[in-house]
Amino acid sequence: MTSILDKILEKKRVRVEEAARKVPFSELEKALQNAPDAPSFFDALTPKNSKPAVIAELKKASPSRGLIRENFDAQSLAKCLEKSGAAALSVLTEEDFFLGCLENLKIAKSAVKKIPLLRKDFIFCKYQLLEAKIAGASAALLIARMLDEKTLKELLSYAEEIGLDILCETHNAKEIETSINCGAKIIGVNSRDLATFKTDISSLSALLKLIPNRCKKVAESGINTAAELDMMMRAGADACLIGSALMEKPDPAQALQTLLL
Repeated sequence: MTSILDKILEKKRVRVEEAARKVPFSELEKALQNAPDAPSFFDALTPKNSKPAVIAELKKASPSRGLIRENFDAQSLAKCLEKSGAAALSVLTEEDFFLGCLENLKIAKSAVKKIPLLRKDFIFCKYQLLEAKIAGASAALLIARMLDEKTLKELLSYAEEIGLDILCETHNAKEIETSINCGAKIIGVNSRDLATFKTDISSLSALLKLIPNRCKKVAESGINTAAELDMMMRAGADACLIGSALMEKPDPAQALQTLLL
C-alpha cells in the first residue's frame, strides 16, 4: 500500500525535475553569492521565560486536515507571528498536498525583521537546499525516514557548506541514532505518523531524551496548548514547531501569545 509520504515524494520529484530544467543547478550555484543574509536558526532555538522557543508554521493545508487556512497571507502572517513572540518561522513550500510554494518563503523573508526562516518541504537533493538558501531561509528540513544514511550525511555536509542549518526530523530511536551519526546538530522528533499522518505526542518525551544535549531538541506536531508546551519543556525540548494550532485560529498572533503566557 502506498503511503501518503510516498505519494508526496513522487510528486515532489517531478516538481524538482521541472524546476531544474528551467533553472539548472549551475545557475543556482551562481545565484548563491547573492543570497540574502539570514540569522542563525540554531541560535534562535533557545528556551525563554521557561517556555521552549516556538517555531510558528505558515501552513495553508495538509493531507490529514485538508484546507486549514483559507485566508492565507504569508506577509501578514509572518509579520504578526514575529511580533507575537515566534522565535522562528517554518514555511511550507510543498505545492500539491500542503498548497505551499517557494514564493511564500520569499514573501515571509521580506516581511520579518530579525527571526530566521525554515524551509519545510520534502527535500532529497542539493538543488532544493540551494533553492532554500537563495530564497532567504536560514534552515531547511530533512526527514530521516525519507533518506538513506549516505544521502542524509551528504545533504547535511552540503548544507553546512552553503551556510544553511538543518532541522533533521525523526520519528523513532533508530532515526535519532542515524541523525546523530550523520552529524545533525538540530534534531526534531515528530509525533506525526508519516504513513497515516495521525499525531500522538505521548511518544515525544522518551524520544527527546535520546538526543544529546549538544544538539538542539525540537518537538514537532500535535502541540496545541500551553500545557502541552510546558510538558515539552519538562521533557527537554529547546523548541516546539507549531502549525495547525495557530493557522486554524482566526487570529494566529493572539493564539501564539496565549500559548506563550
